[in-house]
Amino acid sequence: MKTQLQAALKGQVTEAMIDVAKQENVDPDWLCNEILHGRVVIPKNINHGFPPRGIGNGLKTKINANIGTSEKRCNFAEEQKKLKTALKYGADSIMDLSTGGDLHLILKKMLEQSQVMVGTVPIYGVATRLLRDGKQVHQIDPEDLFKEIAFQAEAGVDFMTLHCGVTKTSVSFLENDKRVCGIVSRGGSILRRWIEANGAENPLYEQYDRVLDICERYDITISLGDGIRPGSGEDASDRGQMAELLVLGELVDRARERGVQVIVEGPGHVPLDQIEMNVKIMKKVCHGAPFYVLGPLTTDSAPGYDHIVGAIGGAIAAVHGADFLCYVTPAEHLCLPTVEDVKHGVMASRVAAQSADVVKNVDGARQRDHIISKARRELDWETMFKYSLDPETARKRKKESESSEDDFCTMCGNLCAVKTDRQQVNR
Repeated sequence: MKTQLQAALKGQVTEAMIDVAKQENVDPDWLCNEILHGRVVIPKNINHGFPPRGIGNGLKTKINANIGTSEKRCNFAEEQKKLKTALKYGADSIMDLSTGGDLHLILKKMLEQSQVMVGTVPIYGVATRLLRDGKQVHQIDPEDLFKEIAFQAEAGVDFMTLHCGVTKTSVSFLENDKRVCGIVSRGGSILRRWIEANGAENPLYEQYDRVLDICERYDITISLGDGIRPGSGEDASDRGQMAELLVLGELVDRARERGVQVIVEGPGHVPLDQIEMNVKIMKKVCHGAPFYVLGPLTTDSAPGYDHIVGAIGGAIAAVHGADFLCYVTPAEHLCLPTVEDVKHGVMASRVAAQSADVVKNVDGARQRDHIISKARRELDWETMFKYSLDPETARKRKKESESSEDDFCTMCGNLCAVKTDRQQVNR
């Protein structure tokens, strides 16, 4: 079985490429060429059946929703509701980040029920089981980590976040460039502690060929995790972040040489004036690989509203070339998200994606806005609802405030500017 990249390297247009090309209204041969150069990926494990979606240059900006249990709150029924909610409101992928309960069973059920690509962070499961046994994360056996990666690959996971760039060298840059928040990535903090406690190199970096063997076999897309990403605006674009990015650029090249698809994860907390720079540096260093941004969050001062903060950063990042937005919910930095938080997180990111796609002139984005604008001029509420990002909420708000016979809303009433202007034009 060839990977999508290996097929592209031979000029072979696969069924998955044809399906994605139809969704995106692009030419299949053009799409094949973008995959060949690593600018587009189609994350789809050979063992996972679902309609494939593409991520990358020239395609619609995609949205990921993180869900999963925790040690403090393990209710799989609730996580199933979150999955359904994420899918209902338009998430293009979900990541199972569970750390509570029977992790393998939860993952299996997530894969069975998801109609979109599924991602994971394999080191979470290994570390969780170790802590349950009363041990410390620096006691992780690298063999257990590779066994977990292999298990998840066989189970059908489509893309995996692997913090291969947290190395002795990249971590060392944090020693001479102190941070406010240190390392905020769970995977990154685990691997830093492992490296320092064992005096050894990160096994995911040292045995990267072994990672590639597994991913090639199942056509898993590697999501190179930014384990040293900044966790506060003050830490953005520092030496540690850039040192890790240089390693990730090397690993992108090595993955492509093996025919393994790869995306790169981006910084978490970045002030507005540094977002464009971060995206362009990443695209340069990683030779145009699809960029998966975690927000980014443009201010640290809005707990409870971080879905809005993330949407602001995500829109700017996507305008400048980011391809994949990881949603942020109102629960960020506070607690495990609720079902309602998932809805708000997905919708905030979809607004960001649509805003960016209008600027990038991605197929259908400007047309959608045009249709709604024209419908507003005509006070055509049904068309407005149909083409809105969340028709259900739009219709509900309109219905709750007035009778269905009104052709205006309660904001302006009979003083509606559109009605007045149309009357003048028609005289």
